[in-house]
Amino acid sequence: MSLETSAIDGQIRYNPLFIDGSVRSRSDAEPITIRSASTAEIIGSVAAATRSDADAAVAAARCAFRAASGWATWQPQERAAALRRLADQLTARSSETACLVSAQNGMPYSTAVAFEGNVPAGILQYYAALIEAVSLEETRAGVTGRSTLVHRRPLGVVALILPWNFPQTLTFFKLAPALAAGNTVVIKPSRETLLDAGLLAEAVIAAGIPSGVINILPGGDDIGSYLVTHPGVDKISFTGSTAVGKEVASRAGSLLRPVTLELGGKSAAIILDDADLEAHAEAMFTASLLNNGQTCFASTRILAPRQRYDEVVEFYEQLAAKAVVGDALDPATQVGPMVSEAHRRNVESHIARGLTENARLVTGGGRPDVGPGWFVEPTVFADVDNSAAIAREEIFGPVLVVIPYADEAEAVRLANDSRYGLGGTVWSSDQEHALRIARQIQTGTIGINHYLPAPDAPYGGVKNSGMGRELGPEGLAQYQELHSIYL
Repeated sequence: MSLETSAIDGQIRYNPLFIDGSVRSRSDAEPITIRSASTAEIIGSVAAATRSDADAAVAAARCAFRAASGWATWQPQERAAALRRLADQLTARSSETACLVSAQNGMPYSTAVAFEGNVPAGILQYYAALIEAVSLEETRAGVTGRSTLVHRRPLGVVALILPWNFPQTLTFFKLAPALAAGNTVVIKPSRETLLDAGLLAEAVIAAGIPSGVINILPGGDDIGSYLVTHPGVDKISFTGSTAVGKEVASRAGSLLRPVTLELGGKSAAIILDDADLEAHAEAMFTASLLNNGQTCFASTRILAPRQRYDEVVEFYEQLAAKAVVGDALDPATQVGPMVSEAHRRNVESHIARGLTENARLVTGGGRPDVGPGWFVEPTVFADVDNSAAIAREEIFGPVLVVIPYADEAEAVRLANDSRYGLGGTVWSSDQEHALRIARQIQTGTIGINHYLPAPDAPYGGVKNSGMGRELGPEGLAQYQELHSIYL
């Protein structure tokens, strides 16, 4: 498959209904318009999937799973080889993927190259090596003198429902372990980022992945909702907002259908007394403002010791004020636009709310004069109480709040006083000092003097940030069921 680019207006148009190994054209389908986040101009359109398309995709995945020589029957070494071929094909398209993602959701190009262009192939390589190294069966000596053979096998057809902020990276958080375990999948990308899904389909074909193993359904929330309760689906893996995640969990729970949920966050960055701010400036920017703040694990609550409070506020003021804001496709850009006009309005409503809560606006708060796209100035509030809405609600934009604490016990209490628990950071010149604090934080993940998820470590949240884990051996286990055979 190749993308069809109009020579008249430069728009990308294609039918990425990738079902049973082929692209299906639907001239009668409702088109989904894709706009550039940096210019607000239309850059493409995509034909939306219907329920009948979803039925066909699930049926294709079911057939590919159940066939006598289907994906589930392949030896781990055979699946590992296929994953590596797919990784090579993604690498060959990494620059184009990065460009398309940046254009659609406003992710700075340098960030898109590092994440969207490179991470998916790395995750595939990790799981290829993992399934070659681990055994699917384990014999346990029983306490009664008899043994049990514990067998791990794939679940079946898995529906992957994806967000727009890291569309390819988060696809492979799910897709790589699902495939490695022997499942077949139906992918429902976000309607805001559909053009890159076409490149994924190209890579799947070029890698020789068998028909039906991977299916892609571009569409709106109605298609995602339909998949959640589809009788042919065996598991749901969802990344998105907490509100929608709860609805997914409720509907899947009524069917006793397993789910993995990676949801929202309002993570804390705990600045300890001995933190060297300047030494960690780049890492602090990444931890809090990566992808324009459109990052679920971003440390957007900055907890600062009172004796260094003014210093910390000034540091983050400079970090935000000096950030290069501009077109997402400009390699020099550090902060790009919001994904859509509606999302910008939402971010701006949070900023306006902060101004009514007696928080002190230190920098930002408006729209930069850098173009017609959906830009918001990197914004820092000081003198924020942890009970304020801007300290408790996920804003999902370049908005940071700096909250003072008296001692480390209060810092821990403030960090844990949140309905979320996905990420977080601790900053200190003494790793053991930071580690003592990190162990006390109620969160699924936390970084010391930096934050980036690692492919070999479990990633996920607690409280309203989700359930289940992705990445690592634990991520593989999410796509397997245990089968005990009493010998």
